[in-house]
Amino acid sequence: MSKNLPEHTPSEEIDLIQIFNMIGGLFSRLYNFIKSIFKSIFSIFIYALRAIIVNFKIIAIVVVISGVIGFALEKTRPDVYTSQMLVKPYFDSKFQLVTNINYYNALIGERDHKQLTEIFGIKGEDAEKLIKFEIHPGPENENDQIKQYDTFLKGLDSIRAQEVEFEEFLENRSIYSGDIFEINVQSFKKDIFRSLEDGLNSTFTNTYSIKKMEKRDSLIAIKKQRILSSIRVVDSLKQVYVNVMEEESKSKDGSYTTRDGLSFIQEKTNTREYDLLQEEIKLRRELSELESQKVEEDVFFDTLSSFQDVGAKYTTIWERYSLIFPLLAFLVMCIIYQSVKIIKYVNSYE
Repeated sequence: MSKNLPEHTPSEEIDLIQIFNMIGGLFSRLYNFIKSIFKSIFSIFIYALRAIIVNFKIIAIVVVISGVIGFALEKTRPDVYTSQMLVKPYFDSKFQLVTNINYYNALIGERDHKQLTEIFGIKGEDAEKLIKFEIHPGPENENDQIKQYDTFLKGLDSIRAQEVEFEEFLENRSIYSGDIFEINVQSFKKDIFRSLEDGLNSTFTNTYSIKKMEKRDSLIAIKKQRILSSIRVVDSLKQVYVNVMEEESKSKDGSYTTRDGLSFIQEKTNTREYDLLQEEIKLRRELSELESQKVEEDVFFDTLSSFQDVGAKYTTIWERYSLIFPLLAFLVMCIIYQSVKIIKYVNSYE
């Protein structure tokens, strides 16, 4: 049996040893490379820590002074208040809304308080308290996003629609994609927001939206007349079948022949009468939907949530000067220290 076992030649054993040595050398170099990276990171950390320890007194003094200055600015800076309003525009009045929000910010930037006073009907000193207007897409859930995605795909051809993924659609949406908008106002006065609503409400009215509403009303009137005409025809046919059924009930053989020679059978007239009833229900449902549409969208917008009577204090991390100033001071000192080291190194380099 030992004669049938394969025999390894010395050259094959040397090749295997060389392969294992190569693999071992590869792992060794990889380990040394990773080790050198961690060693470099550790050296940088120790170098930075040493610089902080050596200059600890200077750093502490500068950080404390900058913190005190930042805290003083926080206390002397007037409080900023904010409030939100949710609206749902109709007839594409959202385009005018976004345009007017940008216009209001331009007036604030130019300090045109007279124009702001005329628009919102507020006092001049109140107009001076306005800081800025913001508009954002309103709150929405995944179902709302899916509906918007489906509507977007219907406007594309079948080939292009297959190329647009749901995530890509969400990333590339504009502010005009949504149906609900959040209007955010910032002011130095905390109880000014309610008085701004009338002025904001007037921004939804524009020539394009008015024409679109009139066009919608005209189409509804035309559809209504068509449906009412169809209902009258159905009622007439129903009366005909009722008369036929009355005559059939008087007939002994269960059939009835008109003067024109038309014969009606009991079973068929029942079936047609039922079909007419179903058609009438369908037409009246369409009529009810038209009336509901006109009632639900009889304005250019709906206010889902009004401004609060008193705004909430507006604070962000960037306005926490007692934290931002010390951090900036520390970063400036690090840049200065490193710049000095680089200059010294360049001057002493040969």
